[in-house]
Amino acid sequence: MKIKSPYLIKPHAQVRLAKKSTSQTAGYKSEESAAAVLAKHRTQLADLQDVFYASQTKALLIVLQGMDTAGKDGTISHIFSGINPQGCDVASFKVPTPLEARHDFLWRAHAQVPPRGMINIFNRSHYEDVLSPRVHKVITDKVMRRRLDDINEFESMLFDNDVLILKFYLHISHEEQTRRLQSRLDDKQKHWKLSEADFRERKFWTQYTDAYDRIFSATSPKHAPWFVIPADHKWYRNIAISAIIVEALQSLKLKYPAPTLDASTIKL
Repeated sequence: MKIKSPYLIKPHAQVRLAKKSTSQTAGYKSEESAAAVLAKHRTQLADLQDVFYASQTKALLIVLQGMDTAGKDGTISHIFSGINPQGCDVASFKVPTPLEARHDFLWRAHAQVPPRGMINIFNRSHYEDVLSPRVHKVITDKVMRRRLDDINEFESMLFDNDVLILKFYLHISHEEQTRRLQSRLDDKQKHWKLSEADFRERKFWTQYTDAYDRIFSATSPKHAPWFVIPADHKWYRNIAISAIIVEALQSLKLKYPAPTLDASTIKL
């Protein structure tokens, strides 16, 4: 899979999130100037998904990661609003349940992998079982390296079984997270979105950034690439991600399956 994007993390690249822009807009000056582009991407995605669902030869797994308030929910609602809901599922990964914790850390993720013809979106993902445990020193550095190796093998197996994998990190600045949290505090209708963890985890911003640097450097092969998307501007985030998904689906060159009957012989 070859995708041209300035946000692609090449295999084995040494990543430093601190050096990557969170506010780039690739020449677009405003949301209004980019609205037509997003509308075009939605139309393309709807058409491509129709063929994708009908052919049932490939599956698409989209992974969304990011700091709290990075916009994972908004990305899903803005980009996928026009596709057939029968062909798309969303799985959210929070703190493991007691049953999940008794299994290997990939067990719950594997259960949510899409079958052929489906698009599944991971709102947070199997990477959470490396990220947070390492930041809070629940697992050792050795265990982290082993889990990253396990993830590479897991994603390689999925790719061998016709699962296309695209992984996006929604890259926001600490200042932008502050603004978004303050906006939620100021709006009573958004208080339901707030949790103690949002504020507690902010103290570990640097540790999370360091952990992500290691994750991206170790787990972005050609068949399961990471893209670090500038996400301070929500409208540009949506354009950048949708463009990559459209390009990836177009590259498959899928066709509708051959008909199982001759429609010309049927008279109603």
